[in-house]
Amino acid sequence: MSDIREQLIALGGVFQAAVLVDRVAKTGQISEAALGGMLGTLLIRDPKDTLEVFGGSDDQLQEGYRALAAALERDPATLQREPLRYALSMVTLERQLQKRPAMLDVIGKRLPQIQAQVQHFGPAHENVVAASGGLYQDTLSTLRQRIQVHGDMRHLQQPNNASKIRALLLTGIRCARLWRQLGGHRWQLLVSRRKLLRELYPMLRGH
Repeated sequence: MSDIREQLIALGGVFQAAVLVDRVAKTGQISEAALGGMLGTLLIRDPKDTLEVFGGSDDQLQEGYRALAAALERDPATLQREPLRYALSMVTLERQLQKRPAMLDVIGKRLPQIQAQVQHFGPAHENVVAASGGLYQDTLSTLRQRIQVHGDMRHLQQPNNASKIRALLLTGIRCARLWRQLGGHRWQLLVSRRKLLRELYPMLRGH
């Protein structure tokens, strides 16, 4: 698998998390499979390749790929503005996290506790969602730059939805970290758009 494709899978994870955050914020609805698939990315510590982080397949990333493609194409008709804003904010927050070794240490110590809950309850269980959301709230949400999530207040004010949004933001930042470790940079989204799209289109078609 090419380096660019590996990067696109990780970046697709960032955008997938962003799309799901937007959906929870606006509708309060998200499938257990979509939520559990993203939460599972937190628990893969030493993957043999990027696909392994997502359970060995990028099927669950198709919505993220579409949002990424729309961002790279810059077509106002298809651009998903809120998911794009969330995705770029997650990339920025990951850069800030990288400079906070104490915060990284806290996250590293608490992830095994979440892993134990997943093994006991399953990845989309409310206890796992609450623990993942709580980890985000105790760490990344304390940074100066916060991600402002917009949506329907009826959904945003429900504690279980708030936990889902925080948990998804945590998974997106995990994917942003993976993207950067694979050599991803924000400038690529500006100067290498066509190159990225050439690699991304076959992935969108499921090839």
